Amino acid sequence: MLSTSATPTQKSLANQPSHSVASPVAASRPSLDRDGSLQPPNAPAGGPRTMAPAASSLAPRGLSLNPSQPPGSFSSDLRSQTMQSRAGSRADLYIHEKIDEDDETSIAENILNALKDSLVRELKIKEGSENMLEALNAKKAKQTKEQRQRVEAELTASNTRIKELKQRITDAQRSKAAPSTPTRSRNEGLLLNSGLRSPPSASRSGAGSDVDDATESPTFALAEILQALEAEGMTPEYYVAGANNLVDLFKRHPTLKYDLVWSVFGDRMQVMLLSGSREVVAAGYRMLRYAISDVASLKKIRALNTDFMVVVSLAKDRKADVEREQALKFVRAFLDVKDGVREVSRAVVRTIAAVAEQVEDRLRPICIETLAEILLRDPALLVASGGLVPLSETLAEGTYKSPESLSSAFLYLLDAPHTRKYLRAGYELEVLFTAFTDALFTYEGVVKQNSKAIASALKSWSGLMTLSMYNFRAIGSLISSLMLPSPTLRDTVIDLLYSLLRIKPPAWATSYLAGRRLTTYGRVTTLKTSTSSKEETVYDDDGSEQNFVEHYTALLLAIFIKAGMMPNLLQVAQDTDDPTLKRKTTLLIGETLKLASRILPSSWSSELQLLPELFAAASQFENEAHFNATGIVYQISSVSRTLYRSSPSGYAAGYLPSSSMLENMGHAEEAPKANALVNTDDATFRQLLIDSGVLGHSNPSKWNWDVVLKIIEGPLMNGKRVEEAIKASKFAKRLVGFYRPFKFKFAEIKNTRNTQKYIRVGCALIHTLLQTAEGIKYLADNKLLRQIAECLAQCDPTSGLTAQYPMFSRDRLTDTLCCGYFPMLGVLSGDPKGLQMLERWRIFNMMYHILDFKQRPDLIKLLLAHLDYSLQGHPRVLLSKALTAGTKEMRIHATNMLRKYATRQRVTSTGQIISDSKWAIQLLVTQLYDPEVEVCATAVKILEKACNSKALLEYIVECRPALDHLGEIGAPLLLRFLSTSIGYHYLDGLDYISNEMDDWFLGRNDNYVSLIEASLARSFIDTQEDQPHRLSIYEDDLDTDQDNHVPPHFYRELSRTKEGCKLLEDKGHFEEFASTIREYGMQSEDAELITKVKGCLWAVGNVGSMELGAPFLESTDVVGHIVKIAESHDVMSLRGTAFFVLGLISRSTHGLEILSEHGWETNTTPLGISLGLCVPTDLSKFFSCKPWKHEIPANIVLPDTQKTIVEPPPVEIQEEDETNRRILELMTELGNMVLYKKAKAELFQLRHKKVPGFRHPALFRKVLSLLERHHYRLPDRHLVIELFDKSVLRHIVYGEDSSDESGGSSGDEQRTERQRSVSDPSEMEKIAARTQKSSI
Repeated sequence: MLSTSATPTQKSLANQPSHSVASPVAASRPSLDRDGSLQPPNAPAGGPRTMAPAASSLAPRGLSLNPSQPPGSFSSDLRSQTMQSRAGSRADLYIHEKIDEDDETSIAENILNALKDSLVRELKIKEGSENMLEALNAKKAKQTKEQRQRVEAELTASNTRIKELKQRITDAQRSKAAPSTPTRSRNEGLLLNSGLRSPPSASRSGAGSDVDDATESPTFALAEILQALEAEGMTPEYYVAGANNLVDLFKRHPTLKYDLVWSVFGDRMQVMLLSGSREVVAAGYRMLRYAISDVASLKKIRALNTDFMVVVSLAKDRKADVEREQALKFVRAFLDVKDGVREVSRAVVRTIAAVAEQVEDRLRPICIETLAEILLRDPALLVASGGLVPLSETLAEGTYKSPESLSSAFLYLLDAPHTRKYLRAGYELEVLFTAFTDALFTYEGVVKQNSKAIASALKSWSGLMTLSMYNFRAIGSLISSLMLPSPTLRDTVIDLLYSLLRIKPPAWATSYLAGRRLTTYGRVTTLKTSTSSKEETVYDDDGSEQNFVEHYTALLLAIFIKAGMMPNLLQVAQDTDDPTLKRKTTLLIGETLKLASRILPSSWSSELQLLPELFAAASQFENEAHFNATGIVYQISSVSRTLYRSSPSGYAAGYLPSSSMLENMGHAEEAPKANALVNTDDATFRQLLIDSGVLGHSNPSKWNWDVVLKIIEGPLMNGKRVEEAIKASKFAKRLVGFYRPFKFKFAEIKNTRNTQKYIRVGCALIHTLLQTAEGIKYLADNKLLRQIAECLAQCDPTSGLTAQYPMFSRDRLTDTLCCGYFPMLGVLSGDPKGLQMLERWRIFNMMYHILDFKQRPDLIKLLLAHLDYSLQGHPRVLLSKALTAGTKEMRIHATNMLRKYATRQRVTSTGQIISDSKWAIQLLVTQLYDPEVEVCATAVKILEKACNSKALLEYIVECRPALDHLGEIGAPLLLRFLSTSIGYHYLDGLDYISNEMDDWFLGRNDNYVSLIEASLARSFIDTQEDQPHRLSIYEDDLDTDQDNHVPPHFYRELSRTKEGCKLLEDKGHFEEFASTIREYGMQSEDAELITKVKGCLWAVGNVGSMELGAPFLESTDVVGHIVKIAESHDVMSLRGTAFFVLGLISRSTHGLEILSEHGWETNTTPLGISLGLCVPTDLSKFFSCKPWKHEIPANIVLPDTQKTIVEPPPVEIQEEDETNRRILELMTELGNMVLYKKAKAELFQLRHKKVPGFRHPALFRKVLSLLERHHYRLPDRHLVIELFDKSVLRHIVYGEDSSDESGGSSGDEQRTERQRSVSDPSEMEKIAARTQKSSI
């Protein structure tokens, strides 16, 4: 997002929604959304008609479901279906052929996508049922018994359907991956699909033979089909069938289109495109589209005068949608050929723009996408053709469903000066804000859609720079729209601010917004840190990597503050009557104050914290409004206090810890605290036992599980209370009995989100019993472990125990809580006494056998995922066995299990870091030699993360891993070795450093630019979990490591050591980078030079971010040039790169001092350590983009290849015939809104008089020239073209520009019988009548 170096297609069309393949075709969708049969436009509504499932609609070609589809393709091919005959109608003559553009691969993918959609739907049903059950459980059991039974039945059925769908998806993926052999025989798809008799000329000797595709001669089949298309007097479906056969042939033999004889093929195409049947014309466009191969083929196609035919087809009414659709696909196919946009005519683009202006037109969305793609590929063509207006209007009115895709096209052009000139400064993007600032015409849907486009624009450098022009006019209007009394508008703007500032509401936000008091959530003991506790990460003791997202957020926050965000938010908080909106605004103010103190320099944040407007209002005691203002002060204070308490304990204002530090602090906070309930008196303990319901009911559903958990984690930690619970009451017996497998209580409960509490209580029970001698004795003597061992023995092939329905069968583990026994085994494996119990019942022996036989990968995954490997013993041996002897998937899973152990370090209360990761590091180094590359890559990623700790990095180097065989996969790990002296000498001995240094200097430095920009783009995409409440019995979350961190840079790692800096100085690379920035830094034309400058900037920034590398900055005086690039360069993405590089430089103390001299400042920790989040003291210097000169469409000169009629029309109308002169004058008057109605009426009168000029090809050519050069609405284009005789287009296509009427009529007489039969419906009706009589 932050980089505009992505490809235009990715940036413009990547966000288009794709529709379900299983959804029925809506009546309002264009025909290109259909994958079904083609109906004639005038077919009766009640006729027999079938609709096939819809194909992927309106998706960009890059996202098509069918990878083998040809250029420009959107839906299926032209086939038709037989319509029942109706008297007096031409519909009985249309026995249409089916349109089958999707091959077998596409069908398989459609089925797979339909199954996935069904699975998503079933998962939502399941989640809804679980939520309903949770709600019913809170009510009285008797009142909701029947309803609960119905919900449970629905949940069971849903689980069954989910299981079936997953199996079907697996089978479909397997069948898709398997190679398929074509089973279609040649006689099935060559010529006669419709059952019509072939003419004698088409009945070749090979046509009826049963020859396979593999042995067919493509050239012979091509000649045969073209010969069949020469047949005269056949019905339209005959020609459609022949066209479909030809397309099938092109699909089977893609290289055949390179050998076409265009003199013959082109003649057939012209005949079909001039037909009077819409289906035949559509089939002609489709054949031409499949015949496109390169630019040369496009030139040959345009030589057939197809531009005229496309203009006429697109201007037709909605009855001809099938023809218009294929004509549009035909044009889009040009864009898929390299430099194909050079062959797209201005006349065609004007017609597409006219279609895009019609709000009700079914082809409008795809026309808008086509215009956006042309805008990216050739902005001069689009602007000269008037295509920019419909795009701007679409953004302004908010009717387009994906405005962010259109805005991304504008953002791409705004980046560089040579493309920026085609857009108007302060207009193209600012139209998005109309929905927010126009209070009279504000609609909720439009506001929410445009807010997405504004968010994407403000997350790119070109968008941020453009919207900050004219003293932040656009952003200021957005902020000031908070003053409008519209709750929807205010809510949308506040949500937008949350999103842009990347503020994640705390865990208590939902309850607070619902009206609960903050005091309930203010206690630290009740707060849960938002960091994930699934894996412990490294304490980064040697300077964390630069957080570019935080840096950009700091700049955005500074802009919003300058635009007046805080006074407006305070005004909303005081004015609004909506309590939810007031609380939401108050929370945003508190979060913003906290964020400002963390990431902005003190000069920015100190004044902000004072809230002068609010305190001024609160201190006006004579005014009643001061009560409201005082309440807001109290609310903000409460929110800020609670936010501070919910932060990790080591966090202070003005200090930005690294993400890894936050997580470790979170883990330190999560250390077990002394529970106040451990030492309870007898009365309290007995009351707790009674409240739990365990003593009063044998039915576990009637127990109070919250109280049970409180007892387990509290009083039962005391040995005396354990003995009392065992001997003096039935509490322990009933509770442990509930978990015994062969009691079929716990083991038979369905596995849902609501039942996970039973697993948590079971693990807590095992852990608590292991803490006391009494509990250990009770657990050792109980049948629980013996029965779990027996269940495992049922899955051990060597045990001799079998069962018809094993307790740990695949289905039971998925559907029931049987999977909960493995977390309990994991708790046992984390305690020495527990390990002894597992060994006593030979559970580890059975685990070894199960792992050896590899028959149950699901069971092995469960075992590996839940065992605790902290202690030396069998679990580690089991894991090492899985790492080396398992299947590929098992080895990858086991390698991922090492992630949290290889990167785990414990922080003691004194701040000392304790690491016990060496055993995991050793196993990971062994995994580097695995024969499967995926396993090696997984190990490299984990080791790279472990290298964040200096101690672990040195230990990894001591293991001396050989990474030569891994190539690029092992490169990031080797780079991390450079950051210590030990690693430097190790790599120097391998002769790695000098080779890698030369490699980076000669090319890799430039490649790093695309790598870092792709990483930044991923970081700025909002990643939200699709299924936040997903249940998984396997901890697969360990695999999904979001690798959005900054890619390591060679020169940064080299600058960490004195030896590396000495080598850098000797080589003189830094001076070379600095000189490149000085000489070519302000250059904005050559794309390769810009990339080279970016590479040099990143290298200088990474060296300057290290304390040892910072002296290089002063010796070369390069910082001043980087500041100049950031503040005044013409290429906006290069400005952004310079901004991030200045942030890197500000991380070092020396760099921070240099930047302060140039007017840039950053926030620091209380110890004076820079956070690298520098912003300019004067924002107007950084956002100094000045308005540019707009390129006027009339001044744009297009090449002749992009013109249909090259010679321009004369300034004055030169026409001898008075009537023809008047027709041309009326054409010009159609563009005048004052004379429009009169001109239109007069043209109708001339048509009614049947003046001869409407049969003159020369006059029609002049009219088409006017249509090409000037803007006309689509209805006017249709009107003008319909005025002329049908034969005129034929003369122009064949190059017969006869200007007299006799020439026109004689040309009609000279047509062949075949041309008349294909073109004239009357001839077709006669032929059909003769055929019907003969058949009777």
